[in-house]
Amino acid sequence: MGSHRYSLQIITLWSTFLLGTLFHTQLGLMPLFHGLSVAIESHQNGNLSLIFWSMLVFFVLPMFAMIATSFYESKKFRSIHFYFTLLYTILNLLHVVFDLMITPIIWYQIALMFILLFIGLLLNLVSYQWLKAVRSPSHPQKR
Repeated sequence: MGSHRYSLQIITLWSTFLLGTLFHTQLGLMPLFHGLSVAIESHQNGNLSLIFWSMLVFFVLPMFAMIATSFYESKKFRSIHFYFTLLYTILNLLHVVFDLMITPIIWYQIALMFILLFIGLLLNLVSYQWLKAVRSPSHPQKR
């Protein structure tokens, strides 16, 4: 499989992951359309600014990863990218665990989070394959 194919798969998986994450947020807001509250007791008195900044970083870093993946394929970048995907898988797993601690458990959100976890694991696999792929000597560092 060519290196270009790996980068295309990685960008597709990151895009799908981000769309699923956006949908996770959208699902959380759906009760508003039925006149219900979306407030969670544990977040009512917390520092919302920190939460919003964290969400921004969580969304922006994969966007930068997709852009970089389309331009760079050095072994060093592929290695950093692989460990970055592992970090996101761990964060996603923690998110599932924390969502399971919120009562009542919202099972359609949990189902979506498991789908996102599966996409993350697939991203780990493809990123690992890309890391281990041998580049052709005639292929430049930058595309």
